Amino acid sequence: MRWAIRLGLAMLAAALALPAMAQSWPTKPVRIVVPFGPGGPADIFARIIGQELSEVLKQQFVIENKAGAGGTIGGDIVAKAAPDGYTLLMMSNTLTTNETLMPNKSYVLLRDLVPVAPVNSSDLVMVVHPELPAKTVAEFVALAKAQPGKLAYASAGPGTPYHLAGELFATMTGTELLHVPHKNSGEARNDVAGGHVQMMFDAVTAMKGMIDGKQVRALATTGGMRSAVLQGVPTVSEAGVTGYEATIWLGIMAPKGTPKEIVQRLNDEIRRIVAKPSLQEAWAKQGAVPMMMTADAFGRFLERDIAKWAKVIEKAGLKPQ
Repeated sequence: MRWAIRLGLAMLAAALALPAMAQSWPTKPVRIVVPFGPGGPADIFARIIGQELSEVLKQQFVIENKAGAGGTIGGDIVAKAAPDGYTLLMMSNTLTTNETLMPNKSYVLLRDLVPVAPVNSSDLVMVVHPELPAKTVAEFVALAKAQPGKLAYASAGPGTPYHLAGELFATMTGTELLHVPHKNSGEARNDVAGGHVQMMFDAVTAMKGMIDGKQVRALATTGGMRSAVLQGVPTVSEAGVTGYEATIWLGIMAPKGTPKEIVQRLNDEIRRIVAKPSLQEAWAKQGAVPMMMTADAFGRFLERDIAKWAKVIEKAGLKPQ
């Protein structure tokens, strides 16, 4: 009986301690693991969100790039981290496609991590090397059909949104394209600009400068409507591939077991941050649209995204790795 009473008191004390811990959190620096290389959308927006959270919560939010294996190295680090609110993951939809493409990885996204909040979404843009004799999507498709398997497109690695955007395009146009995966988006961009690879789908936020500098030529954007940043560029669907749509989105997750109070506080603060008019105006110039959801709604969004890309992967005939 005494043992049961002690156990009950201990459990009560632990339960009462959680809200207090959430109120005092954070008492030391928090790290945001970005499972991709520097310079890409995840890295760029992790730094913006980290800086904003640092100012609000009065603790440093440190960005750590842990690239490799299609984002699974960084994902594994966070999945295995202590669930105390001091390690977070800045994810993209690469990690939802990995649930189908990499079923044998060391963690399962919605089993080993908990949703915190989405951040934003961005259209992709289809670009080619300026010397490629294709100035429209139709001309690119005709060129690809005349040379099956010869035209190559770059990506930041297997399973990334850039890879899946290319596979979806090839499937919907009936073309055979050569996928050339890279370690990160920066290397892929350099190869397209250098003419080593003919085409790439990349985030408008990251590619806009290279388009303006005429290092690459934009053929189309991938959203449901024209990008506010590249209004003169048609969508892929407008350009003849009716119904084509692919975007990249970003969000924050934490290790499973992270106290709900901390998750809620992070969700509240991130939603306040992305709702700031000054930030929304700055992001609009980069082609990024803020996303605002509760943690539970974000979890349901992740489930739908996993299912959506599982169908695309199956249709494209991609094999699990």
